[in-house]
Amino acid sequence: MANIEVILPKMGESVAEATITTWLKSVGDTIEEDESIVEIATDKVDSEVPSPASGIIKEILFKEGDVVEVGKVIVVIGNENSTEKSISSNNNTQIEQTTNENIIEEDIIEEDIEEKILEPISNNFKNDFSASKKFYSPLVKSIATKENISIDELDNISGSGANSRVTKTDVLGYLKDRNNSSTNSNIKVETPKINKTSSKTNIPISHNDEIVEMDRMRTLIADHMVMSKQTSPHVTSFVEADVTNIVRWRNKHKDSFYKREGEKLTFTPIFMEAVISALKDFPNINSMLDGNKIIIKKSINIGMATALPSGNLIVPVIQNADNYNLSGLAKKVNDLANRARNNKLKPEDIQGGTYTITNVGTFGNVMGTPIINQPQSAILAVGAIRKKPAVIETPEGDAIAIRHLMFLSHAYDHRIIDGALGGSFVRKVADYLEQFDIERKI
Repeated sequence: MANIEVILPKMGESVAEATITTWLKSVGDTIEEDESIVEIATDKVDSEVPSPASGIIKEILFKEGDVVEVGKVIVVIGNENSTEKSISSNNNTQIEQTTNENIIEEDIIEEDIEEKILEPISNNFKNDFSASKKFYSPLVKSIATKENISIDELDNISGSGANSRVTKTDVLGYLKDRNNSSTNSNIKVETPKINKTSSKTNIPISHNDEIVEMDRMRTLIADHMVMSKQTSPHVTSFVEADVTNIVRWRNKHKDSFYKREGEKLTFTPIFMEAVISALKDFPNINSMLDGNKIIIKKSINIGMATALPSGNLIVPVIQNADNYNLSGLAKKVNDLANRARNNKLKPEDIQGGTYTITNVGTFGNVMGTPIINQPQSAILAVGAIRKKPAVIETPEGDAIAIRHLMFLSHAYDHRIIDGALGGSFVRKVADYLEQFDIERKI
C-alpha cells in the first residue's frame, strides 16, 4: 500500500494546536486500524489519535512535549515493503528540523539583532530545554542560556508570538524588568506581562516543606480562573430552597429507576431540569458578552463541573439540554461524569457551554462562591442538602417541621446581569425545586 500520512485532527472549535504527550507506538511497530497511535493534550481535554489503517509505523515527525498545529502530519504509516526513510522518535536532529519549520518569520528577523547576544557563551550555566513542554526558537534558547534564565523563569514568561510563543522581545523585556535596568538600551522592547498565576514570589521554605509542581491541567485551570476574575466583576446571590419533596420522591424511585434503566438517579439532573426551566424564563442569563454586544444564546448547553480523581476539575457539557426529559438528563449526566473520571471525554464533550452548574454539596459544603466559566455569564453552585427545623404553613396554621433545605449560590457577571435579574433567576430555580411534584412518574 502507499504510505499514509496521519495528520493531527481538528479537535473542536477554537482548538488550533495540541501537545504530544505520549507516543504509544515506535518506528517499526505494527499497528491495526483504529488502534491508538499517540496521546495528545489540548487546553480543553486530553485525547488519543487512532490509526486510519493497519500497517507499519514508518516515520514519527514530532517528539513528546512538542506543540503541533492542527492539520500537521505527525506520523507516516506504510507496509513492510515501503522504502521511504524513517524518522525515529529519538532522532533529535531530524525532529528539530521538522519542528523548526513552525518558526514564523519574526524568529528569522530576530537573528539580525546585535552580535553580542549571539556571542560564544562563556559561563557554565546550562538549561535542559527538554524539561519544558513549550517550544522555544534557537535564538530564545541562546539568550536564556547566556543570561542565566532558568526553564522555570522561561516557562513563566507570557509570549506575544503566534500561539503565545515566547519571542526575543519577550525575553529581553523580561530581562529588563528582572535586572531593573536596560542592558540592551539600543533595542526597543516592551515589558511583557508575566503569568501572575505561577510567577515566583519570595516564599520562605522550611526543610520539611513539600514542593509540588503544578501539572498541566492545574496550570490551565489556574490561568482560566484568574482570567475569569479579571474579566468579569462577580456578584453572588444566595437562596435557600426547601427540597423535601425532591428527596422523598428520589428515595421512592431511585431503586426502580436503576432496575429499569441500569442508571443511578442522582439529584444533579433534577437540579439541572429546574435550571433549564428558569433559563427559559430569564433568557438573558444564558448570554455572553462580545465587546459592547450581548449575545443571547438560543441553545441551552449546560456544563456540569466534575471533580477528577487527580483533584483537578473539568466541565463536560450537555448540548441542547432542554431537549431531554428527566430520564434522558440522568443518563447524560452519568455518561459524561463517568467518562470524565476515566479520561475518556472527547473534545466536543466540553465545547459550547452556555451555563454551568457545580455541586459543592458533594464535599459537604453548604454554599460557595463559584467562579464564572468564561465566556459564560453565570454559574450556579448547589450546596449540601441538610435536615433543619423550618416554619411551614399548614391549613391549621404555621408549624415547625423537619425539612430538607439547600442553599443555591448564583454568581454572575455584573457587567450585563444586574442584581434584580441575577437574584430573580436563582429565586425562580428555587421555586421550581420547591414546586416539584411528588406524584410525578418517571
